[in-house]
Amino acid sequence: MRDILSDLSEAMSDPDPVRRAQIQMKRPLPKRFYKDVSIGQGDDGFGVLLDGRAVRTPAKRPLVVSSARLAERLKAEWEAQAEEIDPAKMPVTRLVNTAIDGVSDNVEAVADEIVRFAGTDMICYRADSPERLVATQRDAWDPVLEWAAYELGARFILAEGVIHQEQPAQAIAAVAASLGAFRSPLALACIHTVTTLTGSAILALAFAHGRLDAETVWRLAHVDEDWQIEHWGTDEEAFRRRELRRQELEVAAAVFADETAR
Repeated sequence: MRDILSDLSEAMSDPDPVRRAQIQMKRPLPKRFYKDVSIGQGDDGFGVLLDGRAVRTPAKRPLVVSSARLAERLKAEWEAQAEEIDPAKMPVTRLVNTAIDGVSDNVEAVADEIVRFAGTDMICYRADSPERLVATQRDAWDPVLEWAAYELGARFILAEGVIHQEQPAQAIAAVAASLGAFRSPLALACIHTVTTLTGSAILALAFAHGRLDAETVWRLAHVDEDWQIEHWGTDEEAFRRRELRRQELEVAAAVFADETAR
């Protein structure tokens, strides 16, 4: 079988959804070469079969997941391809590829990157004016920080403006320890995705631990942006970029739920 994912690896691996779309626009999409999509189960889990042959990742590893429900999501993406195969419409496949090829061999490095986000976490940096924005940030973010303090033992220091605030080593260590519950490459890839899309490891951990749902995480991550839009409006390009990022977060949340439900 043609290693179709290797051919498409650049477009499916770029972290920016808009950039991925731009890459795809510059190159012809490959034709769909298969008729039947099914799921095969083996000792390692569930994999997608195209005309009975196993799909592999860009690094030529088996595209296998541990959840039957997640395998159905993968299958649906491959079935949905029409005359051409469009990676932009296969976000679950891309995320699983990332976990298998990029995270499985670098679990500690990925966890460390999430922890580094906590050191400069968005929700710890507050506006000093106007008062309405100050109050909006406080009402939105303080309950999450209180949860982190009491449930994770991570007590963060707030700062006004953009001047860097060194966070207590104990808080950073507590964030690192809280990631110990999510060591599967796919779960960690999902948390990393939520972290990078929101700019907040604290929000991502609140989601992972069940404190916040995906919709609330998205809303809390855009308090400042929504304030700007309310006062100054937005443009079509900014709206499109935001919508693509929102869709990425929803996919990561759904995949995380499937991966951790077992």
